[in-house]
Amino acid sequence: MWFKNLQVYRLPKNWNADAAQLEEQLAKMPLQACSATEPRSIGWIPPRDDGTLVCAVNHQLLLTLGIEEKLLPVSIVKRFASDKAKEIEDTEGRRVGRREMREMIEEMTIQLLPRAFTRQRRTFGWIDRANGWLVIDAASPAKAEEFIEHLRESLESLPVKVLKVTQSPSAAMTGWVDSGEAPVGFTVDQDLELRSTEKATVRYANHSLEGEEIRQHIADGKIVTRLAMTWNDRISFILNDVLQIKRLTFLDILKEQSESQSDNADERFDIDFTLMTGEVAHLLDDLIDALGGEVAPTT
Repeated sequence: MWFKNLQVYRLPKNWNADAAQLEEQLAKMPLQACSATEPRSIGWIPPRDDGTLVCAVNHQLLLTLGIEEKLLPVSIVKRFASDKAKEIEDTEGRRVGRREMREMIEEMTIQLLPRAFTRQRRTFGWIDRANGWLVIDAASPAKAEEFIEHLRESLESLPVKVLKVTQSPSAAMTGWVDSGEAPVGFTVDQDLELRSTEKATVRYANHSLEGEEIRQHIADGKIVTRLAMTWNDRISFILNDVLQIKRLTFLDILKEQSESQSDNADERFDIDFTLMTGEVAHLLDDLIDALGGEVAPTT
């Protein structure tokens, strides 16, 4: 259980979210299989094989949102609708208008949905009640918002806010690269993206960031929008200009700790989750400090 991409939100510290109560509330909105004519279904599924919807380990909570979708490309629907329109033209000697074509596409969608394959994807969310974090393992903000929206509907209220820091990530990262000095506890790695005000973009991958060329880009007005970093020789990641943490990699020392302490799959899951949440909570604290501290949420 290792998250790969972090969308980070703020909850009230020591938020009173009881695992048993959450379980009861989520159970009202479980994932149901798509019916024959439904293109999509969304709901809660168990994070592990024990059937419970809230996995509680050392006061950390793990939730999983399941999304089932029918795989029915629009191009396929339009092709079938076009074939039917051509048949009408040939047999009735008239052209199909736009409104009739739209109705035909809707009708064809309903006909084809029962024959479509389905796929299921999962989005994990971690609630750290003590430190006040809601962290969603999602590559895009849209998937994180989907998770939050469904959680809010399930709980009827959710006191979640966007994390805000004093210094913009772009300004901070640009300063670190330009000076060659990373904040305490961090090292700068070899992946970088710079962007100008005209949106011209320069990317470096597996490239030393100490050269004069990069400083010249900054002198010319470009700012850093993505930067690869490592925290305390334990977690590598990419930070971007909107405070998303991407391509999270837990280094060997953490994996070795997990393997040395677990005897079976259940123990391994608990240990992995405990290690991950503990390390990420510390990483977030240090990263916020490096960005000048957190802006206090407005009430």
